[in-house]
Amino acid sequence: MPLALDVAIEVAKLNGVCIRPIEMRRQDTVTGREETFDIPCGATQEAKCPPCAKRNRYLRMAQCREGWHLEAEPVTEPDPATEDQRWLIEFRADVQAKRDAAERDGMSEEVADWDAAIQAIDAEINQAGMRGTVLGGRTAPKRSRSTRRRQDAPDLPRRAMRNTTLGRAFTGADGKVYRPSMFITLTLPSYGRIRSGQGVPVDPASYDYRRAARDALHFSKLVDRFVQNLRRVAGYDVQYFATVEPQKRLAPHLHMAIRGTLPRAEVRAIVAATYHQVWWPAADEVRFEGEHLPVWTPRAELPDNGTYPDGQAGDYLDPDTGEVLPTWDEALDRLDQDEVAEPLHVIRFGDQIDVQGVLAGTPDADQCIRYLSKYLTKSLGDTLDTDDPARRGHAARLVEALHYEPCSPSCPNWLRYGVQPKGAKPGMTPGRCRGKAHKPEHLGYAGRRVLVSRKWSNKTLAEHKADRRTWVLNALGLAGDPAETDPHRYVWKPVSTKDPTRTPLAKRLLRGVANRRRTRLRLLELEARAEGRPIGELLTHQEAA
Repeated sequence: MPLALDVAIEVAKLNGVCIRPIEMRRQDTVTGREETFDIPCGATQEAKCPPCAKRNRYLRMAQCREGWHLEAEPVTEPDPATEDQRWLIEFRADVQAKRDAAERDGMSEEVADWDAAIQAIDAEINQAGMRGTVLGGRTAPKRSRSTRRRQDAPDLPRRAMRNTTLGRAFTGADGKVYRPSMFITLTLPSYGRIRSGQGVPVDPASYDYRRAARDALHFSKLVDRFVQNLRRVAGYDVQYFATVEPQKRLAPHLHMAIRGTLPRAEVRAIVAATYHQVWWPAADEVRFEGEHLPVWTPRAELPDNGTYPDGQAGDYLDPDTGEVLPTWDEALDRLDQDEVAEPLHVIRFGDQIDVQGVLAGTPDADQCIRYLSKYLTKSLGDTLDTDDPARRGHAARLVEALHYEPCSPSCPNWLRYGVQPKGAKPGMTPGRCRGKAHKPEHLGYAGRRVLVSRKWSNKTLAEHKADRRTWVLNALGLAGDPAETDPHRYVWKPVSTKDPTRTPLAKRLLRGVANRRRTRLRLLELEARAEGRPIGELLTHQEAA
């Protein structure tokens, strides 16, 4: 006999109700009334919450569809600054001047107080409707190396940039205008022979797991380089919607919808000429492992301003010689001074490239959109949980290759190779990095699963979500109700898990199912009334669907 709670969870899934709702308490600032509401968890993985993952997938499909074949340039001009926003920036300038004066006078305690005040003001700036920070995202000077292309990479043509995001338009014999676009699939190169249809190496001993691990770690950078080269060759601001998925062999690959078209030969040339060089210190010789690990020692002297230039309060020392290991900046300085130095890793795409032309409103376009979102509800590591011992062994070897591979400048694994991580702190141990890339379920890829250019659909994902909510409100006739449309009317607070008045999960699931069924029935009634049909016909159709 099934448990009643399990059946309730199954019914919630069938009705599209979140099975992990977050209970919130809402207070109406007009009437003073207080109610509890369930907010969907918003999970994107089907293993956590299938209804929320499905809703997110449909949202991404709508985002892809609306931006793929635009016929007019998206509006990118920001709204003019308000008087309150300008006042906040003036206030921020006064505080910054006082902070700089305190730093010049060597008053470290006041500097810390002013920094805390600046942090609070920056938060208010974002709440007032301004993006980013006044100082920008980069405070330290950027390191730059020679931009000369590698000798083993072909040169690419470079066209003059046009201020447009739309591709070429073609007029047919009937006078109809067509704006074709592209669907591209890119993969990584081979690391050894693979058994056809199984995704496991023929000879695991000769399979290059180290290269596979490093390619997965830096795959997102390679995608960035591809987009840069694509825009230089195309001569316009190419917009894209892309998803990253694992192949059967567990290597990430890219599906990309691109607005506009280029000749297939040019796309293949761009792929062949795209690479990314990782200019990091050498990580091939193991210096410390097991119990023989660097020792943390605090620094004796503190600068007058109260902070160290590199942000470290100590250093890691060789346990045998007492030698201070080079910091991250020192290691990069040595790399810059070495004229014959080679990059730690060079990543390129493989030879398998698929380029398709797509027209708006065709079955091919719909099929590509479904394919782009097909695996968004799945985790990259879903293929790890399998009954095939060969696949389990292949995944285990890849995870082992990632275990001690540095994933970022701040990765503790650098201590294994005799370099202090950037911003080193006490307690760092090689092999215990908490970075996303080292978790088995991510297979070394720490980037975003969905990559969308800024001028794709002229909307943010939150605006697409708001469009769906507006459609429901319009359908229910609630679009003009201030109780549903005024965002400043309510004050929301989460209900603590220790709150004795907290509603049990089972009751919240039942409440959610009842609300969803009531809303769906109301929509069917309105649809039947608009079409002049009995509601029974629509109910029968819904049940059949």
